[in-house]
Amino acid sequence: MVSHHRELSTQRCAPKSLSRWNTAVAAHETCALPGTLMTATAETFSAGLPVEVGQIHRELKKLWDAADGVMTRASLINLAVYSEAPDSLGKNTAIVARLTEEHACRAIVIAANPGAPESRVEAWISAHCHVSRAGSKQVCSEQLSFSLQGRQCGFLPNIVFAQLDSDLPLYLWWQEEFRAPLDPQLWAWIDRVIYDSQTWGHFGEQLDLVEDAQKEARHRIVLCDLNWVRLVHLRLALAQFFDHPATHHHLDEIKALEIEHAPEFRSTALLLVGWLAGQLEWERSPGKGKSLGFEKETEAGRRRIGVALHEKKGEPISGCQITTDSAEFRIEHRAGADLLDVFFGRTKGRKMRQMLPAGKNDVVELVREELMRGGPHRIYLRAVAQVRDLL
Repeated sequence: MVSHHRELSTQRCAPKSLSRWNTAVAAHETCALPGTLMTATAETFSAGLPVEVGQIHRELKKLWDAADGVMTRASLINLAVYSEAPDSLGKNTAIVARLTEEHACRAIVIAANPGAPESRVEAWISAHCHVSRAGSKQVCSEQLSFSLQGRQCGFLPNIVFAQLDSDLPLYLWWQEEFRAPLDPQLWAWIDRVIYDSQTWGHFGEQLDLVEDAQKEARHRIVLCDLNWVRLVHLRLALAQFFDHPATHHHLDEIKALEIEHAPEFRSTALLLVGWLAGQLEWERSPGKGKSLGFEKETEAGRRRIGVALHEKKGEPISGCQITTDSAEFRIEHRAGADLLDVFFGRTKGRKMRQMLPAGKNDVVELVREELMRGGPHRIYLRAVAQVRDLL
């Protein structure tokens, strides 16, 4: 999971509020604090128990103090989720319920409406409880929910900081496009910022804003792009072609790369191109403007690599083919399939086919994948640098 593993307390849920559900709660089921039972759909998810903002910690303590030894509060990270979508509070509560099955955290879910004529703030508290792997007790993650209206949106940093769980790392999942100026007070506290560049209208402008925030935070913020996470299983499948030293010579013989992508996922395909170019030290062909031509210096001389992107309905990346002088490497992801069809064949020689995990283009699965990973994501930054002007 994350590098900062810590269980902050062994306090228990209030028995009066949850005892009637205890026998019914199965593995990975979610429950709520007083007055709410969280159901399986976003439309019916409740924000929880309404509280005054200034009384949140007191109300949480009162609930956990009424312990009966059934449920344990756990927290490994602070996860703040920010959205301005009208229906985001219910949807993000449903998402957090699924995330906490594997990643215990204190979730701070914020629904904001900066353009509202009236300024106000509302708050709720709830919990997501799941049976532990040992099956003996339920592990619960707290959720604090906020609705910010009008000028109250300007107090976002104060609200987030006031609700952080001890010194645990802060992950901010920003579901909107970034707007200048970014508040340096907020960004100075963030350890990792999660976003999805696939939804950005202007990649360069957005990344400039994020990089400015990084500088304000003295480069402590790690950029976590869900658009990059979409490529994890595909990148693993491509890399395994060249794992064995006997296949390394193919890397210098690559002459063509073709990628099939869904119409709205061109940026995902370009990140895949950037990854290959960055890892294999390809250089953009001179005098080609924004074309996808690349070159590489090899022992046999300078070699040109042609790159072509094709739109095709289906998965974000439905196909990828690398062609060399003597072989073909192909990966296909059929619509809805949970496996990748991986093919390798020599022009004159043996051929091989296997199936590998494909992953899912599901927001919860993407965030789960990201939460399992650490490090500064330098390979992502290298990939972006290769194709930044094309995104």
